[in-house]
Amino acid sequence: MSKLIKAKIIGTGSYLPERVMTNHDWEKRVDTSDEWILSRTGIRERHIAAANQANSDLVYEASIRAIQSAQIDKNDIDLIIVGTISGDTAFPSTGNWVQKKLGLKPIPSFDVGAACSGFLYGLIMANSLIKTGVAKRILVAGSEIMTRIMNWEDRNTCVLFGDGAGAVVLEASQDESGIMSTYWGADGNLGELLYQPAGGSAIPASIESVKNKLHTIHMKGNDVFKHAVLRMQEAAIKAIELAGLTSEDIALYIPHQANIRIIEATIKRAKIPLEKTLINIDKIANISAATIPIALDQAVREGRIKPGDRVLMSAFGAGFTWAGVVVRL
Repeated sequence: MSKLIKAKIIGTGSYLPERVMTNHDWEKRVDTSDEWILSRTGIRERHIAAANQANSDLVYEASIRAIQSAQIDKNDIDLIIVGTISGDTAFPSTGNWVQKKLGLKPIPSFDVGAACSGFLYGLIMANSLIKTGVAKRILVAGSEIMTRIMNWEDRNTCVLFGDGAGAVVLEASQDESGIMSTYWGADGNLGELLYQPAGGSAIPASIESVKNKLHTIHMKGNDVFKHAVLRMQEAAIKAIELAGLTSEDIALYIPHQANIRIIEATIKRAKIPLEKTLINIDKIANISAATIPIALDQAVREGRIKPGDRVLMSAFGAGFTWAGVVVRL
């Protein structure tokens, strides 16, 4: 009897723009302070994309590194999935632009608009496509230029976000490695607690929509926080259970880097030690769909995880969306 096929991560890569903006830089722009930002979010600095960089440029850089890490030819990629809410254009998809920039032959490529859960949604989809034989090697990325869709004058949201990209390459595996469990969900009833009102068919671009800054992030922070804590915990715990594991079996937990308080509440409930949790929000801030793949690449390159380790990832985002994945490297 043949072994069950699983999707295995064989390469990781990430990219952060060169420009760094600290909390002290924000003090000069809006009514805030380093102490206020750090105590409430855990953020010290964030990376800002250059004016001539598009989202697909960030994905390209991360993808090249992931492909090199996987030690494969780029033409072995037969599908591209990009988790993003800040794509180059409304259409074509950022995935299409990435395909062009990588110089690949015509292959399926598309975006997943699940906000901060976008990378894990893409990973879950890639897992199913590999298991069913639809694709053999898939590039999954999470990338955002959040600074292009935020209100730079809103002190409650502008200090939260940054720019960057992360990517992984997956292929079929019949050994013990691969994705062990997946869990995802969404609740559109809560969508207006965190959204970008204008730019779609509901509120097309107009002088008024631009004037009223309806093309930027609108968030009811306290309400979002409460739901984020509950769903991040749920996603982490369910993913562990579905993998047939306990929290003690997890070598490293990589949470979405949205807020240090959400992360602390999640690890307490999921019974995951702080020393087994990767936290880099102080250096990158919230990059929506990009935070988890960036952190995963960081963990691999720093030697925090090794072959055979079980890694837990969970996220919560606008939509509301949430997801959890356990993978054995």
